[in-house]
Amino acid sequence: MAAACPATAVPVWLSEDDLSCIICQGLLDWPTTLPCGHSFCLRCLDGLWSTKRAGVDGCPWSCPICRKGATTKPVLHKNPLLQDLVDKYRQAALELEAGPEPQPVPAPRSLCRPTPPQDSSSEEEFSLDSPKPVTFSSSQKKIQEILQNLEEIQEKLQGSVSWRETPREQIRDMTSSLCLLPDQRLPRKASHFPLWAISPTFDLRSISCNLEVSNNCRRVTVAHGLHSYPWSPERFSISQVLCSQALSSGKKYWEVDTRNCRHWAVGVASWGMKRDGMLGRTMDSWCIEWKGPGQFSAWAMMKKTDLHSGLPEVVGVWLDLDLGKLAFSVAGQERLLYECAVSSSSPLHPAFWLYGLSPGNYLEIKQLNT
Repeated sequence: MAAACPATAVPVWLSEDDLSCIICQGLLDWPTTLPCGHSFCLRCLDGLWSTKRAGVDGCPWSCPICRKGATTKPVLHKNPLLQDLVDKYRQAALELEAGPEPQPVPAPRSLCRPTPPQDSSSEEEFSLDSPKPVTFSSSQKKIQEILQNLEEIQEKLQGSVSWRETPREQIRDMTSSLCLLPDQRLPRKASHFPLWAISPTFDLRSISCNLEVSNNCRRVTVAHGLHSYPWSPERFSISQVLCSQALSSGKKYWEVDTRNCRHWAVGVASWGMKRDGMLGRTMDSWCIEWKGPGQFSAWAMMKKTDLHSGLPEVVGVWLDLDLGKLAFSVAGQERLLYECAVSSSSPLHPAFWLYGLSPGNYLEIKQLNT
């Protein structure tokens, strides 16, 4: 068992996301752990499997995170160690929200005992600089006990579930308060985004005459010549295109394969974006764009931000319309390339720009399990 933390410092080594179910977004309830190591509320996972039977690569009982699974439905069991950890965490959260008990009013200096007591069981500690007693509340002591129990449970969990351990050196250094309140939680892990996956399709009304799309409307290519599309006021005058899907609420995620395009921009825009405007250079469009090594940037509210990263071969686009958040990631990785706030009075559409006009270059929206 680890030693109790000194004074009132509380080590931070867990956030609510570490013990959350990505399906209901709450703390795990009756957790079950799949063979791949990912855990979910048993009822949430069973319900998801019952309503979304499409599966991945013929596996209807796949994991919502890593997509691994079997062709037959596995028997789901409660993970008692993980449930115990969640219960301890919930108890710590309640203790912290309740706050420390009121501190007693110190007695007059003349009434304080001149020297520290010899009884080691006393709940009072004395400062070396003053005989005035320093009293620690029972709730603070309780939190320290709970944290000790949590560390013991974490050690038991290692080997039975997938766990990301924080080195003990970092635990000692992290002495701020516990991050338990909803508005203080860390951003959701990028590996969780595919749970809200969609596979948008290009809209032929908006496509530039410099571009052409595949039969499934998920690949857009720089054409070898101008197409004679019917005239439309909704068609872009430069090599840009929007998707048909109008996104106005909830969480959405899609992936774009950029490996076959030398110069591109990927983002979102309102349908009312000016057809002679450039993606990211209007107040109703946001994007990241690649022009080559050392020329990677993001555009939001007509402002440019340089991005110091190599070419992302597959870009993940995460849009949380309820919170007004947009994030770009490298598909399959946790690190975000860029994130920003989005605000629009109208729905947003996935948006693309292929410039440089090198014939045959193309972007492709990946077909994800939905």
